[in-house]
Formats: sequence, structure tokens, C-alpha cells
Amino acid sequence: MTSELNRLAAGLFVVGFPGTTADDDVKRLIDDGVAGVILFKRNVGTLEQTLGLVQSLKAHAGRLLLAAVDQEGGRVARLRGAPFTALPPMRVLGKTRDAALLERVGRLLAMETRAAGFDWDYAPVLDIDTNPANPVIGDRSLHHEPAEVARLGVALAKGMEAGGVASCAKHFPGHGDTTKDSHLDLPSLPHAMERLEAVELVPFKAYAQANLASVMTAHVVFDALDARVPATMSRKVMTGLLREQLGFKGVIVSDDLEMKAVADHFPIERAVVEGLDAGVDCFLVCHHAEVQRKAIAAVVNAVQSGRLSEAQLRAAHQRVASMSRRFARGADSRAPVLGSEEHQTLAAGLDAQAFVGKDPTEVLLA
Repeated sequence: MTSELNRLAAGLFVVGFPGTTADDDVKRLIDDGVAGVILFKRNVGTLEQTLGLVQSLKAHAGRLLLAAVDQEGGRVARLRGAPFTALPPMRVLGKTRDAALLERVGRLLAMETRAAGFDWDYAPVLDIDTNPANPVIGDRSLHHEPAEVARLGVALAKGMEAGGVASCAKHFPGHGDTTKDSHLDLPSLPHAMERLEAVELVPFKAYAQANLASVMTAHVVFDALDARVPATMSRKVMTGLLREQLGFKGVIVSDDLEMKAVADHFPIERAVVEGLDAGVDCFLVCHHAEVQRKAIAAVVNAVQSGRLSEAQLRAAHQRVASMSRRFARGADSRAPVLGSEEHQTLAAGLDAQAFVGKDPTEVLLA
């Protein structure tokens, strides 16, 4: 049972690693059974190099292994330079209020990430653009109106999933009105529940109702929901609100547990155990192999001690495995061809350079 327990625990994690080749640490973690890997700017170069790296990781796994990336458009895009499309910030696309356009953007994102071997794109951002002083969301948000973020964000996510890539709505239950960057500090929001239901939760409710793939947690304390811990670690937020009230049935994935909002305030062992108990299915640990191993061991120890039940572990593992069966592809899967007629059609009019000195709506709707 111990080896199976280790495998089940590892299967809740997506891990990052340094460099443009797979090191021994990430290979060992794959051997142990991690659900996936995430690539950042430090890992990627040309299309050919990136695809080769992802395929080598999947070949080493010899099983389904989710390859994940943050490819939103605008300033958060790991895949850059030809032949990838330089998408403008989502705020610019949101100004068009054109759901059909956003679905096309989703299909384009899917095609380009699939061409580089990825299965899971951490997009769209469903945070509302309500705070001009927000240091981390801002133009990554589609709009300042909750209904527009819901409508356009769901359209983009549906386009991605129609293109064969799992979408991920972030950052639940809403990071748009914070004044701190959770990469650097632990933000909090004092809003009453009535405000959250009228603003922050609107897009996530629409995403849940659309039966889309995954939701990423926010490392933010919501005073009206649970003033003790960030949402990632709160059962009231993850199970009570997201699962039970909003009816979300897909995978709940944490934002990176090595971000300072969590790492500076909670030991990794506490963060992952309380996160799993809260209802999180999958955990991002994006930088250090030592921390990744501590996190996996914490899940094993929590089940062995009775702090967590084996049923909780298996339920989370099953949701992640189910998404993997739906979206993950093998190392030898045929990748889409960028530059093809289909790709050019999807990319037409979406290059960021087309917006320089022009009204974005006029460009996109021309």
C-alpha cells in the first residue's frame, strides 16, 4: 500500500524545473508518478526545442503526462516569437465584446500550445478589472463588467477545449480587486458576500455551468468567506463555495505553492495538506525539487496519520486522472502545423502589432 500511496500522492502534483532540458530531479519525480510538468520562460526557446523537450518528458514517463503552460496573451505568454501569434492583452480583446472573436482566440491558443506539445493552458483569467492599482491582474482581465468577463471568458475557454487543450479559469474566487501581488505578498479582500456574488463570482459561476475543465485558486484571504487562511487552503471556499454553491465538477488546481503569499506564511506541508482537505485536487509546485518532494511526502504522511482520508486522496487523484485521459497526448502524437492555412486563418488580425496606434475594435472588426 505504501508504494501505491506514494503514487497516488505524487499524482496530485504538477512540477516545474530549471533549464531547457530535463534534469534528474524532474525525471525522478515523473518516475514517482507526478501528474504533469509546467514550463516557464526559463524552459522554452524555439517551437522545435520546446516540442522536443515536452516530447522527451512524455517519452520518459511512458504514460499520460500533462504538460502545462501559462499562455494567456499580452504580458503573460511563455511562447513568443515566430511562428507563435503575439496576442494583445485580454483587456484589448475584451473591448470588442465579441464572443465569437474570443472563441477564435481560444482555438488559436489551443492550436499553438498543442503544436508545442502542451495539454493544459492556464487561461483564461476570469478576474474582474475593477482596481486600476492592481499590480498583478490589470490588463490580463477581459473587462471591468462581470457579465462581460463571464461571457467572453467562457467563449475563450470553449474555443480552447474545442481545440483539444484543457482551459483553466483563474484566480478563484477573484484576484482583480487586490492591491498586492500574491507572488510577493498575501493579499486580502474585505468585500461582503453580496459584493462577491455580484462581481467576483459571476464569471466563475458561468464557467462552472459550462462544465469546463479546471479552476485555479487565488492565494488571497477573503474576509467574508474565511479570514484565517488564503482561499487555496479554505474548505469554505473550495468545497462550500466552488463545489457546492457554484456546482463546479472539474479539477481544482492551486496556484504555485512557492509564491510568497503562501511560502512566507505557511510551511509547504501545512499548505498542501490543508489545501487537499479544503478540496483542491492538484497542486502547482513550480521551482524546487526539495519543496516538491516535501509536499508529496506531506500528503503521504497525512493519510498515514489519519489527518486526511484515503478517500479524499483517491477522489482528487481520480479527477486529475480523468482530465489527463481527456486532454493529455503521448510523446508521439501528431502536433498541429503552425503556418498552415488553418493557423493563418485563426491568427489573422490578432497580432499585437496590428493594434499600434489604432482603435482595437476597428482592427478586430474590420
